[in-house]
Amino acid sequence: MNIQITSDKYCPVTDWDPFSDEALADPFSFYEELRAHGPVVYLSRYACWAVLDFLVITDVLNNWQDYSSADGVGLENYHKEKGWRPKSIILEVDPPDHDKTRRVLTRVLSRPAMEKMRRDFAIGAEKLVSELVARKTFDGVADLAEVYPLKVFPDAVGLNKEGRENLLPYGSLVFNATCPHNQLFENAFKEAEPIIEWIMSQCSREALTKDGLGAHIYAAVEQGVVNEDEAGMLVRSLLSAGVDTTVNGIGNALHCFAKFPDQWQILKNDPSLARTAIDEVLRFEGGVMSFFRTTNKDVELCGTTIPAHEKILILFSAGDRDPKKWQDPDKFDITRNTKGHLGFGAGVHTCVGQMVARLEMELVLAELVRQVDHIEITADPVRKLNNSLRGLASLPLRVS
Repeated sequence: MNIQITSDKYCPVTDWDPFSDEALADPFSFYEELRAHGPVVYLSRYACWAVLDFLVITDVLNNWQDYSSADGVGLENYHKEKGWRPKSIILEVDPPDHDKTRRVLTRVLSRPAMEKMRRDFAIGAEKLVSELVARKTFDGVADLAEVYPLKVFPDAVGLNKEGRENLLPYGSLVFNATCPHNQLFENAFKEAEPIIEWIMSQCSREALTKDGLGAHIYAAVEQGVVNEDEAGMLVRSLLSAGVDTTVNGIGNALHCFAKFPDQWQILKNDPSLARTAIDEVLRFEGGVMSFFRTTNKDVELCGTTIPAHEKILILFSAGDRDPKKWQDPDKFDITRNTKGHLGFGAGVHTCVGQMVARLEMELVLAELVRQVDHIEITADPVRKLNNSLRGLASLPLRVS
């Protein structure tokens, strides 16, 4: 591996492509080579900057006034061009508009709602894991990581049973679209129109059950907090971000514990470590690998002046492998203190639905811990490349 680096007076410059198949398949060694040149680099291929160090990333994410989400969290710059879809009114707006919509979702994901989800999700996890353990061999992605979230989360939202298979290609489309129009983007858009039409049809009040999270979002219309269109957009946000990320989280957890059986034994011996285990999976493998921010004004970042209305690539997963923050960052260790990891972002735009994702991962892990002593990989895993997400397409397993 050799990343070509040149330097101007202030900032290393590279034509490295973080969205190439090679970089997406194994990004971490690239990150370390880049990090050796500085915490901020200029990506000449995309005319944007990238930040790699944990502290720099957290500073940027906590400063929405200078580094905005409102011009899009993808490479498309809404200050200069129109996006491929109406922008998210939760992820791609800044305060005070962001505060209003975030409060709606926070109220919807209340303690009673989470308790109901825990009861319902636990039943689904026990049933599915029991079936797979009885089979002994299965695909950890196709048979578990995809099946479970596609059942329990849409049920909680109040989605119709028909057409749920569209959620996965829609999520792939959304996260591939945050980055350049490469082959992954083109492939995701080939059959996008009917998928987008289906998603939008499911976001209406009439399409949702009367007792799900979607209906509770629409209750905010009667309260005068949001209008009908905004409620539909918030339902869309749940469906956009609530499936693929959890699928990858569960798949990555299975992969990690199969690769590192000593860590599985630690969790078996102390199931109370489930929460820190989930955080370590997110730190170690990454969930959302990267998003963009846009400068609101001329800023100076680590000695580099970045003009107003320019894009900065936030490499979350690079920050979560930063040796200045984490001891032995390339070691998977579920006993480490993972406080502050970037798997759910940071700042005002921290993932609002992380409690749901954590719950799904926790309940699946709990059932596996209860029923499974050993997890073994039986064939080479197949990586699923995505411009923003890190996950697997296939993970053949045997359990005993």
